Amino acid sequence: MEQARFNMVEQQIRPWNVLDSRVLELLGKIKREQFVPPSKQGMAFMDIEIPLGYGASMWHPRLEARALQELQLKRGDSVLEVGSGSGYMAALLSYLAGQVTSVEIVPELNAFAEKNLAAHHVGNVELALGDAAQGWPGHYDAIILTGSVPVLPEAFQNSLKTGGRLFAIVGENQMMQARRITCLSPGVFESANLFETSVAPLQNALQPKRFVF
Repeated sequence: MEQARFNMVEQQIRPWNVLDSRVLELLGKIKREQFVPPSKQGMAFMDIEIPLGYGASMWHPRLEARALQELQLKRGDSVLEVGSGSGYMAALLSYLAGQVTSVEIVPELNAFAEKNLAAHHVGNVELALGDAAQGWPGHYDAIILTGSVPVLPEAFQNSLKTGGRLFAIVGENQMMQARRITCLSPGVFESANLFETSVAPLQNALQPKRFVF
């Protein structure tokens, strides 16, 4: 198991320009195999998405690690996660930040994440059952969307504190870009396209306006 974890880090994650020592060390502390569905544990370290059911999946390990690195979390940061899934990303966030609010629309996944986080004694994650695909109340130092959105709602960037970072995957079909948005000052944002990827969309994601002939 530990050899498989080592291989995941060295063969998948480091080559994807994940060099932050805090992130790399964390991957050894939070046991990914304990957050996947029991029938999928043999897939825990593979370079694939792991289906969770209900249209949701765990990201590739390299994508999880890269997203964490891009958020540049600091101890004391408040974080919003949209899409709890298995709770694995929330657990990773909890070790790097101060307080995590994780919102899940599917009751069964919310319960799965709650069970997994409790088993790992994660105390600084607040799980919420609800629809956050187009925004969630509050202001945060970091926001991560774990499903893609065809259009990124302005509500998310407006929920960033000054200096806050948002990681989102924006686009449709196979034409998606991982994007980081930084709030430079109230109402002023800097956006950077990081890399191309493709993940399943959030339920009830904002849709682009379509031309009707």
